[in-house]
Amino acid sequence: MASPFSGALQLTDLDDFIGPSQNCIKPVKVAKKPGSGIAKIHIEDDGSYFQVNQDGRTQKLEKAKVSLNDCLACSGCVTSAETVLITQQSHEELRKVLDANKEAAPGQQRLVVVSISPQSRASLAARFRLDPTDTARKLTSFFKKIGVHFVFDTAFARNFSLLESQKEFVQRFREQANSREALPVLASACPGWICYAEKTHGNFILPYISTARSPQQVMGSLVKDFFAQQQLLTPDKIYHVTVMPCYDKKLEASRPDFFNQEYQTRDVDCVLTTGEVFRLLEEEGVSLTELEPAPLDGLDLSCVAPPALTRPSPRTSSVSAEEPSSHRGGGSGGYLEHVFRHAAQELFGIHVAEVTYQPLRNKDFQEVTLEREGQVA
Repeated sequence: MASPFSGALQLTDLDDFIGPSQNCIKPVKVAKKPGSGIAKIHIEDDGSYFQVNQDGRTQKLEKAKVSLNDCLACSGCVTSAETVLITQQSHEELRKVLDANKEAAPGQQRLVVVSISPQSRASLAARFRLDPTDTARKLTSFFKKIGVHFVFDTAFARNFSLLESQKEFVQRFREQANSREALPVLASACPGWICYAEKTHGNFILPYISTARSPQQVMGSLVKDFFAQQQLLTPDKIYHVTVMPCYDKKLEASRPDFFNQEYQTRDVDCVLTTGEVFRLLEEEGVSLTELEPAPLDGLDLSCVAPPALTRPSPRTSSVSAEEPSSHRGGGSGGYLEHVFRHAAQELFGIHVAEVTYQPLRNKDFQEVTLEREGQVA
């Protein structure tokens, strides 16, 4: 069986992924409870364990398990427990929700929303030799054909991430005289890198990481908060799927930071990689080139959810047709160029028409400097 993991992270026939139950050598701290006397452990034929107390009473013992959150919080390794995420967040889970919607009574269905990243859109466009805009429209057509209600572009959410990053950098720059942890600001929307920083460097590096949410999680907040209110639905009545270029985005969606305790739901319920969407297309026997295009939905005020999904008298608008968009400086998600241009104007009154990159040791390391009268500002 072919491995479902990203090939770039595999070495020959090996991969660096382990499940929480496999090869974990990190001891788990267990709080010692006051003993209530001597007890025996009895093992049944089926392998279950029972505690036999001195008075003869028996109690079945629960099997100890290491959860995904335990694995993410552990500093024993930096390996992603993606085998768990494959079962919790996969195109099969999306199928289950869509199938359940078909069987559900009117008013009991979940509103299914898919948010597509520009990177995944570009990859599928290259695979099918289509224009990225046409690919976005055909993907919208495909998802709605299988039962999805709304399809959004996460480039819209990236605007919020970029604006928040601009604001944060300017604020930190102005506070650097009073705080040793103000600069530098490290920005990354890569959950794997964040996980690495947390587990291996901790407080040494965490204060310098930007607090702005990634586009995926901004989209999650918009869908489960703003959009849910517009549709007169509670967050748990919406099933939100994102299409992302990397498996590690599943890690990000699973973090407890993005879990709504009140409604027991995540901002992003399921993350599909580009490869999983391609697999879904294959299983449905569909080629993007054969589909009729349909407009993407846009988060504003012009249409409503299907009547069966909303309460009586929903607001008259919340979504409109939208064209897919992109940002300058996409190589770093747009963070470098947008923050650099904004900071130059806001802090030094310098308008930067074109950002010039200077390679350092190799093309993977590039530097950008702001100069005024030949001096670095």
